[in-house]
Formats: sequence, C-alpha cells, structure tokens
Amino acid sequence: MVYKVLQKAFISFVLIFILGSFLSGVFYRRQTKMTPKEYWPMNQVYLKDILNATCLMNNLSLSKRNLTHDVARQIFVEHNHKFIYCEVPKVGCSSWKKIILLLTMNLSRKASEVQHSLIHLTPLIKSLSIYPSDYQEKLLNSYTKVMFTRDPLERLVSAYRDKFLHSEPYYSITVANEIKAMFRKNKNSTENVTFQEFINFILTQKQEYLDVHWKPMFLLCDPCNIHYNIMGKFETLEEDSKHVLRIIGAPEDMHYPHLKTYSSEKRTTDDITLAYLRKLSSEQIQKIKKLYEMDFALFNYSYDLKMNLYENVII
Repeated sequence: MVYKVLQKAFISFVLIFILGSFLSGVFYRRQTKMTPKEYWPMNQVYLKDILNATCLMNNLSLSKRNLTHDVARQIFVEHNHKFIYCEVPKVGCSSWKKIILLLTMNLSRKASEVQHSLIHLTPLIKSLSIYPSDYQEKLLNSYTKVMFTRDPLERLVSAYRDKFLHSEPYYSITVANEIKAMFRKNKNSTENVTFQEFINFILTQKQEYLDVHWKPMFLLCDPCNIHYNIMGKFETLEEDSKHVLRIIGAPEDMHYPHLKTYSSEKRTTDDITLAYLRKLSSEQIQKIKKLYEMDFALFNYSYDLKMNLYENVII
C-alpha cells in the first residue's frame, strides 16, 4: 500500500517536471523565435514523456511485450521505407493507407488520385498480423513506427456522423437496426439512429469489444508496449505528416492529402462536437468520460476544458 502511494507520488512529480520542462520550452521558443521544424522534436519528447508516465501510473506497461492479434491487425507495414503505421479510424487513416500503397508500389501518383474504396480492399497493403510473431517483433524493433491520435470526443462524434448519417449498408442498416431493436418500441422505424441512442448502444458493450471506429485509441495501438517513434495528432496533421514523410525518406513531391469521404459535408470540429454532446444527459457524459479517460490522459487531451463548456449548459 505504502509502495503504491510512493510510486504515484513519484510519477506525479515526474509529470509536474515534464509539464514544467514543456512550458519552459514554449517560453524558450517564443524568446528565440524557434521555427516549427526546430520546435517539433521538443514537442515529440514532451508527448512521449506524458505517455510513458501515464502508462507507468496506470500499470499499462508490460515487462514483456505481448502483441495481440487485434492490435497486430491495426498495424500496417511498408517495407521499402521501413515504415509502420497503426491505423486509428477517424484520424485520417484512409489517406495514410493511400500513401502506404503508393510507397509500396513505388508509384509517382498523388495520394488524392487513389480510389478510396481500393485502399481498404487491396492485399497490397500488408498488415503486421500476417507475419509470424518473431518477425513481428523484428519489424517493430527496426522500423519507424507512427501513430496518430485525435480528441476522443471529436473522434466519437465524427464516427457517428460518418457511419449513421450516410448510406453505409453495414452501419446505417445492420448496426442501426440492432440499435433500434434495443432502444425503440417501433423497431421498424426508418428514422436515423440518434446520437443519444448511439451513445447508449456503446455504453452497453465492453471496451475491448467495441467497433474499431469508436474503440479507445490506446486499445487499438497499445502505445504503452509498442514504443512509437512518432506520435502525431489530427489537430496538427499537416505539420506532423510532413515530418513523418521526411523521416521515412518518402519522395519529396509526396504530400498528405486532405480529403473527406463526404466532401460536401463540413468536417467534425469543436463546435459540431459540442453541439452533439449537449444532447446527452449528465449520466451519459460521465460514462463517456470514463470510457475514454485513458485516451485523454495518455495522449494529452484536455477533457475538463471541453466538458465544462457543455456541462455548464446542461446545468
């Protein structure tokens, strides 16, 4: 008991030290007018320190890595540039898979020219799960590993809008009918699944069995046991993607394509996210907070700031 208290106290001290170092770095950047290219490595160190300390505090780091099939299935390997990418749905993963396909095929086409439907079906993009476990370990130890994250609540709203407000047969019909059967008296209702029904549906399931589009990010990519070289963010996608492509040695004319599946629809932003979250009850909000609490902590997203904005409205 005493040991655990001391361990948490030590980790808290480490976190305070990391935060202080980061704020000092921000001040130093302003004073010396550091360029984004010079500041980016410092921010990477900060994000990884927060991640590692949070993993330690919550006993998520294993003494021996045990890669599960579910995690291996989310990781894609591009051998020409020794590049490993963990796919987190709703965090720009389709565009990254287009880049992986072009790198694999040594094609000079723009990523924006690759058909969206192709990248999720082609066998040319190799998942880590197809390789024997010893070779998986070798690849993870020698290739550049990249993971991108997104604000958990914004990702959640984006998944709902993408999957249930458009004509995607599996989600808008099959999963939608399952949700309607659970929460509606009239199971044959043709109205779209509401955001509240979607949230209630998620909350009936265990974390590990959630659909990958709204499953917590840390469960998809296991960053406490796979030490990613680059931790990118959807919020800084343009800058982070440039560094990723430079570090892996991609062709200079290759750029991350900013595309949406439904181009006529506005991208899910803070304002749109808050509008949806305000439809939820305080009980639903607290349960969602609990569901994604590790994503908020591990990837340095501010839960309280966003939640306060709409909890005040509910009250």
